[in-house]
Amino acid sequence: MRLRDDVTLDRSTYPFNLPLFRDEDFVLHFDRAVTIIVGENGVGKSTLLEGIGALAGFDHAGGGPGYRPLDHSTAVEQNGDRLQDVLRASWLPKMGQGWFFRAESFFGVSRYLDQAALDVGAAPPDFLSHSHGEGFLRFFAERCLNPGIFLFDEPESALSPRRQFEFVTLLRAIAEARVAQVIVVTHSPILMATPDVRLLSMTRAGIDPIRLEDTDHYRLYREFVLDPVGTVEALTDG
Repeated sequence: MRLRDDVTLDRSTYPFNLPLFRDEDFVLHFDRAVTIIVGENGVGKSTLLEGIGALAGFDHAGGGPGYRPLDHSTAVEQNGDRLQDVLRASWLPKMGQGWFFRAESFFGVSRYLDQAALDVGAAPPDFLSHSHGEGFLRFFAERCLNPGIFLFDEPESALSPRRQFEFVTLLRAIAEARVAQVIVVTHSPILMATPDVRLLSMTRAGIDPIRLEDTDHYRLYREFVLDPVGTVEALTDG
């Protein structure tokens, strides 16, 4: 994925002012079945994912290609889908299916799926008649082992630590099947530790490969595990 040659960016406006677009020769390769992007809030991780989703035909609220689970007609916010006008991407083989998962819109997307099934006389999938985490994992297991491109924006948000390991199992199954491209944005060191993934760190300096042990997330969690009380005191001015 790279910037288009035939467009000029207004780098004074969002989202084109994000640090990763400072380089005129911005290029991003997804050379593993699973890529995990980490970084602090505000550096542009979700915005980039929205841009990739728009290029793949996903609505920025989530869902599958062509799904429009939410009404955006009165929205005032600007989103990463504007990046589709300045990015060029290709997938080999061509990806025509997939899913964009966003934790904050999972309820709306699930309702959308239920209603779509009822409209054609089918049984609704009913992902909401479970705990939040159980509904997430059932949804992932049913949707994400097929060929396609799958985008996950902070999937750990409703998963307990043990459930996060179940999600890692799913990511490993996807990678081993070699029929899908997965891109995950996360703050979870558990998900970052998924074997054989490409781990990228997005900072105010750009986006670069990183080892799990070198991420701020890992270091902070390590400090906390070794000294919970001391870490809380140090970081909360207690």
